[in-house]
Amino acid sequence: MPDEGVSGAATAGVPSYLEAGGRGWRSWLLTTDHKRIGVLYLVSIIVFFVAAMALGGILRIQLLSPDGLIVDNGTYNRILTLHGVTMIFLFIIPGVPAILGNFLLPIMLGAEDVAFPRLNLASWYFFIGGAVTALASIAWGGPDTGWTFYVPYSVQTPTPAYLPLTAVFIIGWSSILTGLNFVTTVHRLRSPRMPWGKIPLFVWSLYATSWIQVIATPVVGILALLVVAERVLGVGIFDPTKGGDPLLYEHIFWIYSHPAVYVMVLPAMGIVSDIIPAFTRRTIFGYGFMVASSLLIAFIGSLVWAHHMFTSGISDQARVVFSLLTFLVAVPTAIKVFNWIASLYGGSIDLSPPLVLALLFIVQFAIGGLTGLILGSLAPNIHLHDTAFVVAHFHYTMFGGAASALFAGLFYWLPKMFGRMWNRKAAWAGIALFFVGFNLTYFPLFLAGVAGMPRRYAQYLPEYTPYHVASTIGSSILIAGLLTLFANLIQGALRGPKAAANPWGGQTLEWKTSSPPPVANFVGEPDLSRHAYDYPEVVER
Repeated sequence: MPDEGVSGAATAGVPSYLEAGGRGWRSWLLTTDHKRIGVLYLVSIIVFFVAAMALGGILRIQLLSPDGLIVDNGTYNRILTLHGVTMIFLFIIPGVPAILGNFLLPIMLGAEDVAFPRLNLASWYFFIGGAVTALASIAWGGPDTGWTFYVPYSVQTPTPAYLPLTAVFIIGWSSILTGLNFVTTVHRLRSPRMPWGKIPLFVWSLYATSWIQVIATPVVGILALLVVAERVLGVGIFDPTKGGDPLLYEHIFWIYSHPAVYVMVLPAMGIVSDIIPAFTRRTIFGYGFMVASSLLIAFIGSLVWAHHMFTSGISDQARVVFSLLTFLVAVPTAIKVFNWIASLYGGSIDLSPPLVLALLFIVQFAIGGLTGLILGSLAPNIHLHDTAFVVAHFHYTMFGGAASALFAGLFYWLPKMFGRMWNRKAAWAGIALFFVGFNLTYFPLFLAGVAGMPRRYAQYLPEYTPYHVASTIGSSILIAGLLTLFANLIQGALRGPKAAANPWGGQTLEWKTSSPPPVANFVGEPDLSRHAYDYPEVVER
């Protein structure tokens, strides 16, 4: 049975961070409490996600007919660009680190806060400033370049591409500051009684992610400034008509953007690694290998950027090397999947919604990963490049994977964050709609891509109609599922029944303080007498 109490550290009567910090809007907008900053990110990211979801729904309605239903080609391109920028830079990349990382990392380390609380608040303001800058482009019609902003088109288009490019630069500062804070917090503020071998796997995933944020994000920031300079000042950096090199843009862009995939995925893997032990009452299998695989994914994943460029004209030798590296990065990922399955074996499994969402991550991310190996093979890539197959692969990896894990983490840690519980029946309904809708939306696009359907087209040949009809029907179910999940979380956070301090019987430190936690996270010294995944025995539920 789960441990309903708090182990030693927290006591009754201590005000939570929701009470002690004040309730007015100033107390939130000027806070330096990492927990409140996590909640600020949660609210803002949900808002941006709903906006991106609405734009995606418009795209799917447009593709219901070969000739398009509701918008012209130019408007379609603008909606597609804004959907991509919002979903990637304002939801998927910051989602897990900014929300759950900010809230939980110091608590899981036995610390009172992050290393630089004021920079942590500044990172949220950079995030909001970048979001406002990107969405302000709508006032001038919106950019039509796609979220990759490939040159020379992004330099030559009359649409306001410089605004989202500037937004990417601003949001990059948010990512860098968050990464610096997390790395420093892990090194300097974790409890002296917590050696490296006892750090929770979610923290390890954030640690590996933070190094990517610190090292790779400046690359895309500089790139965005160079493109803006080329547009405004007319200098020839990437535009071939001015002596520039568009291939250089692709290299620099993907040097950041492929590691950014692991900024999205590594924290999601950390969530799954923490949820599985709690709902199987079993010690995680291969803790050391799980840690090493996170670090290897971050390292090798930073070396495979050119597998996005097999058709761009790079040399055959380079293509062979990057194809090999693509297959190598699958090895530490496979280690994680094997260890998750091994951790399930022999456990006392409680199929609660957080665990089911974690299992959905494994299934959908595995599909995304396997299809990524197909794209990483040189011969299939020639046929599948820039087809709907790539769209399906990307969404299975990023949305079906990272978003599933984010929902799993929110359902798992919402009782800790707000001290309230969500509705179980609504959770099951949302999960069912999400699973059916997601797979019906994106799996037909694999088939369409194999059949030759190009991506990013507002109109298409009639033979692709069945795939798009199925996908559009699925998108309606998917949106219903997402809205159900979000509504359940919001209702639970605001008016749900009181939750126990440790409703799942978890062993990591956040479950050894009150729900919601006090301002200083713990009263007295946190209990570190047991390893975070050292469950004493497998018990029957």
